[in-house]
Amino acid sequence: MISSSIVRKITMALSGLFLILFLTQHLAINLTSIFPDEGKTFNMIAHFMGYNPIVQFIIQPILIVGVIFHFLMGFIIEIQNNKSRSKKYKFYNQNNSSWFSRNMIFSGLVILSFLVLHFYDFWVPEIDYKYISINEPDSLRYYDELKHKFHGDNIKLFLYCVSFVFLGFHLYQGFASSLKSIGFNHKYYKVIKKICELYSVAVPAGFILIAIIHFL
Repeated sequence: MISSSIVRKITMALSGLFLILFLTQHLAINLTSIFPDEGKTFNMIAHFMGYNPIVQFIIQPILIVGVIFHFLMGFIIEIQNNKSRSKKYKFYNQNNSSWFSRNMIFSGLVILSFLVLHFYDFWVPEIDYKYISINEPDSLRYYDELKHKFHGDNIKLFLYCVSFVFLGFHLYQGFASSLKSIGFNHKYYKVIKKICELYSVAVPAGFILIAIIHFL
């Protein structure tokens, strides 16, 4: 029988890879907001995503459940790992593990705090606009709303940038490890790991670039 710790590790990896797919798609859409077309492409895609019933009532709930599951599983694994360590080992050899692996729980907490802020900034107003205030669909509002959220707001820009840096830390350790957990541990793993590391830098940098451009 497969041990519960292995099951937790695999489900944690799968949920993380699922969220990475969403993250990639989210960045691809947001990058269109800096296209030199005054937000036309971004408005078109955002409107489609915002009113497509499959996205709204199937994919979005699955995504929310995936986020909650990933963080809860992360906390459970961290608690189990702490319990399994022998109390007599008060110190560890830092050469045996990277800073990223030793602080995954902290980077995860920062990301979770960011998601709360992000939901407050974008998802809650969107729900209010469509389902509480019940406004008519407006396909031209998304780009202006995005610019308004960042423009001239030093504190928000700082919080977003710091959060994306911690996201990079989290991805740097978690992406390759997730693939390894589900079996991608062969002779090409070193190449895969390098690609994952590049991704962990490029994606947060892309989000930071978008935030800075709209801030300016």
